[in-house]
Amino acid sequence: MGVFSFFHELKTNVSPKRLFKALITDNHDVLPKVSPSVKSVETVQGDGGVGSIKKTNFSDGKSMKNRVDVLDTENYVSKFTLVEGDAIDGKVEKVCYEMKFEDSKDGGCVIKITSDYHTKGDAVLTEEDVKAGQDYSIGVYKACGDYLVANPHVCA
Repeated sequence: MGVFSFFHELKTNVSPKRLFKALITDNHDVLPKVSPSVKSVETVQGDGGVGSIKKTNFSDGKSMKNRVDVLDTENYVSKFTLVEGDAIDGKVEKVCYEMKFEDSKDGGCVIKITSDYHTKGDAVLTEEDVKAGQDYSIGVYKACGDYLVANPHVCA
C-alpha cells in the first residue's frame, strides 16, 4: 500500500470560526443550501464528534461516508477519513483528510487541506486521478464562503 498526498490552500472572506462551523460541525444544515449536488448530510453513527460516521447523500443517488477522527473546535482543525464512497475504487483503500482553518491578515480565512490517498497494493495515483474530486470540493468550499458572506447571520 502506498500513500499519495495532495495539498491545497483556499482563501475566503469569512472568519475561520464561521467557515469551520459551516463546513464541519453544522455541515448538515449548510451544505444542502450551498450545493445543489448535496441532498443531505446525516450522522449515521455517534453524536457528530470523534468516532462518528457522517453520510453525505448526493442528488444523483450516490453517497459517501466519513469517519470523524479529530474535531478541534478551539483551533479549527478537523481530520476525517473517507471510508465508503465513489473515491474508494479499485485503487484506493481510504482517503484521510486534514482541514485547518486559519486567520488571514485581512480578517478572512485560509483553509489548508491535506488529502492522503491510501492505495491498494502497488497502485499509483497521480494528481490527475484525484483532480475531479478536489475541484468539486474546492467549488463547494468557495460556494459556502459566498453563502456565508451573503448571509451574515448563518453560523454567526
